[in-house]
Amino acid sequence: MDAVVPAILDAIGEALGERPVFEGTAPVGGGSIHRAARLRAGGRSYFVKTNGPAAAPMFAAEAAGLAALGNQADIAVPAVVARGIAADQAFLVLAWMDLEALDRAAGSRLGEALATLHRAPGGADYGWPEDNFIGATPQRNEPRRAWARFFADLRLMPQLALARARGMEPRLVERGLQLAEKTPAFFVDYSPVPSLLHGDLWSGNASRLGDGRPAIYDPAVYRGDREADLAMAELFGGFPESFYAAYRAAWPLDAGYETRKNLYNLYHILNHYNLFGGSYLGQARRMIEKLLAELRG
Repeated sequence: MDAVVPAILDAIGEALGERPVFEGTAPVGGGSIHRAARLRAGGRSYFVKTNGPAAAPMFAAEAAGLAALGNQADIAVPAVVARGIAADQAFLVLAWMDLEALDRAAGSRLGEALATLHRAPGGADYGWPEDNFIGATPQRNEPRRAWARFFADLRLMPQLALARARGMEPRLVERGLQLAEKTPAFFVDYSPVPSLLHGDLWSGNASRLGDGRPAIYDPAVYRGDREADLAMAELFGGFPESFYAAYRAAWPLDAGYETRKNLYNLYHILNHYNLFGGSYLGQARRMIEKLLAELRG
């Protein structure tokens, strides 16, 4: 971190019009991909991520995603201050936010605000103008008009291809490919609008500010079925019940959600298998078989 601090200060100065005086840094824990630190300079604090130069596209995608989410009045999103490469490190500088765990009131506000975000107009296609990342995994976003094929071709199948290369047993990969091919069967009576999604909405990417306003960050944005965000929020838990209740009150979910949420979360479980290894293998197997059984029922 020390080697890249001068370049970070230069970048902040270029963004704000005056190079701030450096006051210090302190590491911030919690991330599994990048190094993170709190940088104090010019009487302000900044959240700084650093990694090797290969991470520059990830930081560019994150900055674009934060900008897309940053237009909602009732959700705080960290402002992008600067990004660049120096001293053999890529860096991303965000405005610092003092974060606290979601409580009942903030959870309710987040549920209502997320429904508003999902209703934001943005065209008839699913996808996004640029590819980005889900964690450290590339995420393809070529715009499509058919949601079921988008999810099968650009979400499930790339993860299954990575899983095959990682050593997942061929029969399970084949069962996953069968599921991907049959994905349109889950949408016979349901055609979602292309909602603006956070894309990686687990509880580690949502908090609240001291004034009670909810905050979200670390997105993997695209336009897709709003159910995908709600499903991800359920996958690992951690959100207050008020969040789900407020969302459903603002925009009720279709009855088929209880089945489709497993389809959407399979994407994230496969990605976790590909990123972190075999501890997610059994969960992926159970999800694939359960979804195929739903189609036979």
